[in-house]
Amino acid sequence: MPGADDAFVDTVMDLAIEPTVAALRSRGIDYRGFLFCGLMLTPDGPKVLEYNVRFGDPEAQVVLPRLTGDLAGLLASAADGALTDAPAFDDGAAVTVVCAAPGYPFAPETGTPITGLDDAGAVDGVTVFCAGVAADPDIAGGLVTAGGRVLAITGQGPDAAIARQRAYDAVGRVHFDGMQVRSDIATSA
Repeated sequence: MPGADDAFVDTVMDLAIEPTVAALRSRGIDYRGFLFCGLMLTPDGPKVLEYNVRFGDPEAQVVLPRLTGDLAGLLASAADGALTDAPAFDDGAAVTVVCAAPGYPFAPETGTPITGLDDAGAVDGVTVFCAGVAADPDIAGGLVTAGGRVLAITGQGPDAAIARQRAYDAVGRVHFDGMQVRSDIATSA
């Protein structure tokens, strides 16, 4: 993430991650797996919003495309307690924009035809992840909305501004009635 220099990472490790791992150990918990720390950046420094022990969306869609190593090998090493190297990532940036169904998050509408996925996927540096999507052979294109977070569209580039531009270019090629998209993702880029 932009601005996540070594000092920022050290702060997060000191304030959140290391105390959490120490607390697990003090309780005799041999935790092996993924630990995601959701943060809010405040004027007083980072604050922990949540911990997840899974790699959900949209976090996975913005992080995993930049992974340069073997994810399965990393996960197997962690499960065996033999993870010796930190995961490696490319030097670029990624930005993920979620396309949500109307009514999300409380009562998302489903069954709405989705168009433009091929056009969106043709944008250089873009990956389209389908989440709340179902097949419907009776409509043109064959796909309809089937949940709240319908799509996660990830743009990659050498910096966050280009990754953001690619993601929003692809979002602009997708359509389903009532599609909700935040326009402020990575605006500082």
